[in-house]
Amino acid sequence: MALDRLKKEETLAMRMRLIGQSCKLFYSDDPVKILRARGQYLFDENGERYLDCISNVHHVGHCHPSITKAAAAQMDLLNTNTRFLHDNIVLYADRLAATLPEKLCVFYFVNSGSEANDLALRLAQQYTQQEDVIVLDHAYHGHLMSLIDISPYKFRKLAGQKEWVHVAPLPDTYRGIYRENHPNPGQAYADTVKDLIEEVHRKGRKISAFFAESLPSVGGQIILPRGYSAKVAEYVRSAGGVFVADEVQTGFGRLGSHFWGFQQQGENFCPDIVTMGKPMGNGHPLACVATTVEIAEAFTANRVEYFNTFGGNPVSCAIGLAVLDVIETEDLRGNATRVGAHLKDLLTKLQTQHQIIGEVRGAGLFLGIELVTDREKRTPATKTAALLVKRLKEEDRICVSTDGPWESVLKFKPPMCFSMEDAELVVQCIDRILTDIEANDLKLEKEDI
Repeated sequence: MALDRLKKEETLAMRMRLIGQSCKLFYSDDPVKILRARGQYLFDENGERYLDCISNVHHVGHCHPSITKAAAAQMDLLNTNTRFLHDNIVLYADRLAATLPEKLCVFYFVNSGSEANDLALRLAQQYTQQEDVIVLDHAYHGHLMSLIDISPYKFRKLAGQKEWVHVAPLPDTYRGIYRENHPNPGQAYADTVKDLIEEVHRKGRKISAFFAESLPSVGGQIILPRGYSAKVAEYVRSAGGVFVADEVQTGFGRLGSHFWGFQQQGENFCPDIVTMGKPMGNGHPLACVATTVEIAEAFTANRVEYFNTFGGNPVSCAIGLAVLDVIETEDLRGNATRVGAHLKDLLTKLQTQHQIIGEVRGAGLFLGIELVTDREKRTPATKTAALLVKRLKEEDRICVSTDGPWESVLKFKPPMCFSMEDAELVVQCIDRILTDIEANDLKLEKEDI
């Protein structure tokens, strides 16, 4: 029996029995069973349509015909590993190189963001001949053991912090130690990294890399303060380390104004290693590491061949090329700029009507709404955020999710074809639900967190 012919209850029962319980579902109390999708919309087993504000993986839209056509055509012709000479991998690398600073000109193709970040860690450690890594608090870089070790979001719940991992404060100007009223938060937060490097040196250790998302997502859709990355890179390179920019969430034009998130930090800033993943294949497993000739040569000098069975195969690269084509031909960066600005403007106006909205932040189609019970104390409104997500799904068939250290940030990372009408609908529904919560004086947050 085909799985999509099972009743929802049967599918759920089989999943509970056969799939590891740590693999969580969206809306676990009442999961949505999705059978098909198109653009920014999902359709359940009853044909009900849901607006998808979550799926940043399906970057140019679910089941885009150009992507499926490219995948099918190449699959019908050839799919093999990268030890055979083929055009697609070099043509794709050349297209990616055109979007990046000139010095990021060597590429390693892999299958997932986790693989990309693991390889970036290896590259940095091989190049510097050091082990220690600085990461941001609340960071998440992937599910491999090497990445759990450098992801405070994960390791704080598990075995704890390794001796070679060092955690810098999250540069959050809303909740962090330096806030929006600080005259130069970028410099102040960068100096915390400098202090951390000096502390590492006092212990007789040295830094291999500073590892950070260009816009921290799990940390709560954080926009790094201007000048932060360039100054951190200066400190890290002076200490012999390299700067790794994790673009798995924010690359490929999601911000609209820039193709890569790190470019928001200024034209003169360039990381030493960039990792990319989620949006590359529009749902197909495709990821990559871009780095410099010097770092790549050091990796080669260890005389251990790097081989990835599936990374960069002809089908994956055909899909990657098609994604780049769609981004360009449909002006999806322009759409992200226009729709994202409209959505942010509507949400900012909503903030004036609802005290529970503490801050609206983001760029392009990477936005967050921080919910608080008290604007002055900035107390996280975790339960209200959860209720809002639940009601949007149940009443309006709108799929959103939360993030941040207290799960109090409503995040928006929809497919890039998200429209003005979609943005207006989302804000109308949020307004209605928050108005209802306030009118009924629902005391969800019993105590400060």
